[in-house]
Amino acid sequence: MAAATTALPTPRRSLLRAPLALLHAVRRRDPVLAGFGLALFAIALALGLAWAFDARQLHGESVWAKPIKFLLSVGLFALTSAWFIGDLPEARRHAAPIRTVRWGIIATGGFELGYITLQGALGQASHFNNSTPFHAVMFALMGIGALALTATTLPLAREIARHGSGLHPALRLAVVLGLGLTFVLGAGAGIAISAHGGHAVGAATDAGLPLLGWSTSGGDLRVPHFLGIHAQQILPLAGAGLVAAIPRQARLAVWAVSALYVLLTLAALAQAMQGRPLIGL
Repeated sequence: MAAATTALPTPRRSLLRAPLALLHAVRRRDPVLAGFGLALFAIALALGLAWAFDARQLHGESVWAKPIKFLLSVGLFALTSAWFIGDLPEARRHAAPIRTVRWGIIATGGFELGYITLQGALGQASHFNNSTPFHAVMFALMGIGALALTATTLPLAREIARHGSGLHPALRLAVVLGLGLTFVLGAGAGIAISAHGGHAVGAATDAGLPLLGWSTSGGDLRVPHFLGIHAQQILPLAGAGLVAAIPRQARLAVWAVSALYVLLTLAALAQAMQGRPLIGL
């Protein structure tokens, strides 16, 4: 009986083992950047509690919704970058390009998130808020910071391309393409949002999809922006799956999947600019 009772918690421990192992692995790969990403997740959790007790709304959603979404997005960006840094030789992890990537993410991400969270706490808009010269300057600086944040993928992609020899060639290609397209597509869609004066096109007046908030009544430029920014995760994951499934043809398959991903993102951008809803894809 004692042995049987002791064995009962084993499945629960097994469920926890994989996430904990992943957490330890990313912290070993880059402790500073991983610590930053995990701190952002912890702050997002704290703001989630604030959301539960604070009924204030801004533009139809909780004042804490935008800070939480940005904290989670930048946190994932930081953790993914930390993971890829771990694919480099030890000497390259401390080279100037990677130090620029590491501290560039922390500086630009910290600045943007700090201002977004402050504005949320004040019940005021952070984006497209030109109500005073101060808010206009801060909005402009956020745009510069966001562009600089996504640009950190470029030196990291170059380092992986040149020094990531420990990766399967197809997976290395997927990582490099994912990082490069994160800047090209993610920043490109972000610039389109700024040029348009907001993310909504057409009759985008509905509450949108849960959590994401994407409009289902009109065009929403956040969709291609989301696809672009998360090429950093999606294409390397696809590459890993292709290497496991078809190792000999994986490199060609990575090129094909990446091309389809670009077409999907451009189609989402064109759809949004035409004022067509998400379900029109």
